[in-house]
Amino acid sequence: MRKKVIEFENFGFQYKVQAKPTLKNINLTIYEGEKVLIVGPSGSGKSTITNCINGLSPFHYKGKITGSLKVMGHETKEMSIPEISKYCGTVLQDPDSQFIGLTAAEDIAFKLENDCVPQKEMIERVSKVSSIVDMKEFIDSSPQKLSGGQKQRVTLAGVMVNEVNILLFDEPLANLDPLSGKNAVKLIDDLQKKENKTIIIIEHRLEDVLSSDVDRIIVINDGEVAADMTPGELLCSNILQACGIREPLYITALKYAGCDITGDMQPEHINTIKLKNCRDKVINWYEGLPYNNEEENGNTILELKNISFGYTSEKATLRDVSFKIKKGEMVSIVGKNGAGKSTISKIICGLHKPQSGSILFNGRDIAKDTIKERSSYIGMVMQNPNQMISKVMVFDEVAFALAIKMVPKEEITKKVNEVLKICGLYEFRKWPISALSFGQKKRVTIASILVMNPELIILDEPTAGQDFKHYTEIMDFLVELNKKGVTIVMITHDMHLMLEYTQHAIVFSKGSKIADDTAINVLTNSEVIEAANLKTTSIFELAIKLNMDKPKSFVKAFIDYDRGNRKI
Repeated sequence: MRKKVIEFENFGFQYKVQAKPTLKNINLTIYEGEKVLIVGPSGSGKSTITNCINGLSPFHYKGKITGSLKVMGHETKEMSIPEISKYCGTVLQDPDSQFIGLTAAEDIAFKLENDCVPQKEMIERVSKVSSIVDMKEFIDSSPQKLSGGQKQRVTLAGVMVNEVNILLFDEPLANLDPLSGKNAVKLIDDLQKKENKTIIIIEHRLEDVLSSDVDRIIVINDGEVAADMTPGELLCSNILQACGIREPLYITALKYAGCDITGDMQPEHINTIKLKNCRDKVINWYEGLPYNNEEENGNTILELKNISFGYTSEKATLRDVSFKIKKGEMVSIVGKNGAGKSTISKIICGLHKPQSGSILFNGRDIAKDTIKERSSYIGMVMQNPNQMISKVMVFDEVAFALAIKMVPKEEITKKVNEVLKICGLYEFRKWPISALSFGQKKRVTIASILVMNPELIILDEPTAGQDFKHYTEIMDFLVELNKKGVTIVMITHDMHLMLEYTQHAIVFSKGSKIADDTAINVLTNSEVIEAANLKTTSIFELAIKLNMDKPKSFVKAFIDYDRGNRKI
């Protein structure tokens, strides 16, 4: 008989500051050694479920519990966060928010120090757990100097060192490049199978998590359990689409072509799915689609010439980088974590000065322009929203730059409300920002830049942590801005976003530009993919698996059709 490790019974939770419960009627049991994926739209309550499991709700985020929640047989409302942490460890979406120590080793050992574990035993346990997460050679490094993937491994080691039974992962892939994300999924899978850990993952990137086996997928919608199924059962249904959650792309393509998805097809992954009866339907559907091969035209708005930069004199972060961006383009900048993508954006905005090279905006050298002067024509949305937020309330944060420019109050109110509606934040306009989720904070920072109408906007991971609905709303809004002449540059790890919205892609690896081409050409170039930690999309893999004559054309046709027929 399987051991129950988490038991929800008629469970509900209502935050102190809210009028309605976030969770209601939750009946759910998770067993020892299971790997469970929790998905749902933003605001559905999925993060609140994990916060109730680890005790953050109600002990940190105050609120009222109804019903019962037991962890390892103990009623959580009768425990404290330290008591629950003996059974359950949490790896947050933003690893920087979990760091305590000056080195990775100190950070991993923090819990042991609090428990007064003898130093010899502490060193042994830190060494063991750092080996498990493949970080032993980096334990003397500062956490802030590690890549995004390495930071997550350190935070994972920090919760594993106490030998907890349950591991919770909140958006573990949000800030990782595609290969690092794949490795993170594999690491989580190894922990489940080799260490017999119970794994709970919250993630919007459903298709990426399914690259390894998942026992069950729990769909949360409007604070309730909408589905609790195996991956195969869920993909054969229309529940994901009904709840506004993006299906794996190959599943969407097969449904467009009129294929019935059944369990015996093994639809959980593109590598396992059986397509014997689908080829003719997909080809007939594809041949009936229009193919748009428009070229991007326009004058150069931004040009970088031979830019080099290093945070220290010993090591170069960027080496002789040159590229051009045309006015009115939507451009992706992609590459592995630590390749220099965010650094180049900070140099463009004036936050860092290059050691050599020049930057031209509309043909003018902007070397002498201050950060404030550049902000009037270049807007930047940073990857971590906490690094941008300076006000307490949502409305005030979005209105901040307009207020500094002495824009009349009536005009401020009109502009801010318009942007808040488009970014899905209007109902939160009077909320304190501290009460928002990471993804909601991200939308606040995007809104605070969009309200200024700059000529060029640089967005660092604009859709990380966003559900499909808000992903689409944000990107469609950026498309509308782009149609009005605003140039959009996106630093992203989302390969589908790159294909769907940008014709032009610039690829970085180890501080150098290694490709400057169309998005489709980049994602079908095996050498570039390997060098930059990218990956092919499952749509391209579907075309290859079906032995289609023109797989690139199939990808482009699908992208255009999907955008025109998407139902959220």
